[in-house]
Amino acid sequence: MMSQAENRSKAEQPNGKPAGIVVRVLNVLETLGNKLPDPAVLFVIGLAVTWGLSWWLSRFTFSEIDPRSGEAIAVVNLLTLTHLATFLSGMVDEFVKFPPLGVVLVALLGVGVAEHSGFIHACLKNLLAFTPQKLLTPMLLLVAIVSHTAADAGYVLVIPIGGVMFYAAGRHPLAGIAAAFAGVSGGFSANFIPSGIDPLLSGLTETGVALVDPARAVNPLCNIFFTAASSLLIILLGWFLTDVVVEPRLKRTLVDGDPEDMPKMEALTRRDQLGMWWGLASMLVAIVLLVAWAWPAGSALRAEDGSLTSYRPPAPLMHAIVPLIFFLFFIPGVIHGFVSGKFTSHRDVIKGMSRSMETMAYYLVLVFFAALFIAAFRDSNIGVLMAVKGATFLRDSGAPPAVTIAGIILLAATVNLLIGSASAKWAMLAPIFVPMLMLVGLSPELTQAAYRVGDSCTNIITPMMPYFPLVVVFCQRYVKTTGIGTVGAMMLPYSVVFLIGWTAFLLIYWGLGIPLGLQAPYTYAPA
Repeated sequence: MMSQAENRSKAEQPNGKPAGIVVRVLNVLETLGNKLPDPAVLFVIGLAVTWGLSWWLSRFTFSEIDPRSGEAIAVVNLLTLTHLATFLSGMVDEFVKFPPLGVVLVALLGVGVAEHSGFIHACLKNLLAFTPQKLLTPMLLLVAIVSHTAADAGYVLVIPIGGVMFYAAGRHPLAGIAAAFAGVSGGFSANFIPSGIDPLLSGLTETGVALVDPARAVNPLCNIFFTAASSLLIILLGWFLTDVVVEPRLKRTLVDGDPEDMPKMEALTRRDQLGMWWGLASMLVAIVLLVAWAWPAGSALRAEDGSLTSYRPPAPLMHAIVPLIFFLFFIPGVIHGFVSGKFTSHRDVIKGMSRSMETMAYYLVLVFFAALFIAAFRDSNIGVLMAVKGATFLRDSGAPPAVTIAGIILLAATVNLLIGSASAKWAMLAPIFVPMLMLVGLSPELTQAAYRVGDSCTNIITPMMPYFPLVVVFCQRYVKTTGIGTVGAMMLPYSVVFLIGWTAFLLIYWGLGIPLGLQAPYTYAPA
């Protein structure tokens, strides 16, 4: 019996012609990825492997020095009855105190209200509706990038709207879907606006930092300047690729979808428009009030030294980033909902928050096992041992720091082909690569930035990305024969150019010494 990938490959061979190399490679990746266990199960396997290695490695003596204590590293056997009892008694605490858990849930509560009320949808439609045709591609890419602030809203809102807008403008609808997909997913770590992914990744980075320097904090906005600058890069590269490479090639692809099934750009009602403007006005008022609160030298939002951006010593403003994201979406979402008529009572507000939590059910399962794996990795000292040995290897190899960072980007991009979740991958990789690069003098903020570049670029060519099949469905509304190989081939130019261009951009950005973000040095000096 043929696999699904083989069946799909045959389906994508018109007139019996062999599938192209791109289709064959994508089908192989799909087959391999489907054979991998679920990411949550991967953490369970990682936990079992960590326990087994801790038992085996605890019998050996190592000469490497633990940077935290200054003593020789000793691997702790976690399979003793004492450590198993500690594991069981601390299981709940490890889960509920997992750094990214609370920040993600709180941020999405506010985003959920804004999305359920229609506020986000109205803003996106208006941005695209008033755009001149010549600027349609860069505006679509801009909207796609901004949509990262609303978690996964871009996948279900911006991508289909991209097809509608291009089709309405007399352009190929698949080119609009490709551009939107490139901005939403290929440029996943590019954004002008802080979003939930920032504190999520910084929390995971901090778990890796703690293996070397428990007192070292990671600011949630440590990459914000780099991601903002990256937005311009992704818009320019995506604009060029869409108009010069992808759309000319698609002109040979016949649009044969059923007109009745093709999505249409529904006009916003007068109440929708009014609700959007009232929502935006409330957001502006909230921002003005926040600035007025933070401006005085003695503001309660400042740290003891007067800094607004210090994460340690703590500036309350920095520790309030997630609650601020919550309120900046919750308030306009509520106002838009009631003004537009989408909300009729407080129960609709609660329903919006509840729906956002329903989408996080899988994330909670994933976090539970990720937290246990990371705790075991930490307590066994295996992570510190690997970091020190890896750092020694890097020093002895004489590889320039730029080569090391490029290697991290390439590794993240490769792993991303088989494991789609950004947080799942970083939870696995951060405890190894963050401390390892710290020990050769590279900061955790730089390592995180490198990971974010690699994690984004290959999202758009791997069938393992959860929303990839949805993009195929969007395309099939216009071109009935669209398959995974079709979408993969359409998106491959974006993936390759983004990977090369974004890597070079990070290295140049680093070379110029431009700050990555708040409290984000490029180097780390081991104690």
